[in-house]
Amino acid sequence: MSTGPTKSTPNGFENSLRPEDEQNKIDEMRKLIGPLSGKLALYCSDASISRYLAAQSWNVKKAAKMLKASLKWRLDFKPEEIRWDDVASEAETGKIYRSNYKDKHGRPVLVMRPRCQNTKPVEGQMKYLVYCMENAVVNLPEDQEQMIWLVDFHGFALSNISIKVTKETAHILQDYYPERLGIAILYDAPKIFEPFWKLAKPFLNPTTASRVQFMYPDDPNSKKMMEELFDMSLVESAFGGDDKADFDVNKIC
Repeated sequence: MSTGPTKSTPNGFENSLRPEDEQNKIDEMRKLIGPLSGKLALYCSDASISRYLAAQSWNVKKAAKMLKASLKWRLDFKPEEIRWDDVASEAETGKIYRSNYKDKHGRPVLVMRPRCQNTKPVEGQMKYLVYCMENAVVNLPEDQEQMIWLVDFHGFALSNISIKVTKETAHILQDYYPERLGIAILYDAPKIFEPFWKLAKPFLNPTTASRVQFMYPDDPNSKKMMEELFDMSLVESAFGGDDKADFDVNKIC
């Protein structure tokens, strides 16, 4: 799989439609969704609607149903209203944070460290995940719709993750942030992760699963792919980069 954006359009995802055909489908979607106002209208840009269409193989009815469910979730969950003070306790160990660099395609990078899991309640973990996703979306350049996940498996133990949290994470990512994931890099995953991956993979749709890449520090191909994706002078040493600075929560709040 290519590590670059899976796109033939500026949006960042695959699209074999002619521009006029894509616009026709977007217009059909708007008719099915109906009039919107305020924050929901802002959320339904042409690029956003295109993501939902792409996630449903350009089936307008399925995409409209998916988008309506997402809009209802946003009204109930209010992701744009989550503030730092609401999630600071989740963030303090560095289990998820947006890095201060982007990849060579301009995609924001979310760094994840399973070993740094510090809470048990799923609700709090999902609120922090949503906070980080929203933060990454806000930092997308105008011509990009996707982001990168870098997952650091150093010090990993099976007790760091749970099927319930993984299932809910997949649900939120795929249903409410469709086509936002460009690639998820699972870096230096140990053998003990393999049984968990076999259990977790069925929660992912085929498109999402195809964007998960396993990379290893002693693998030349992995090193090449990382160098193609990133300016390695900016990347954390845990991923083979030159940045040896320790995590500092004060730099992300």
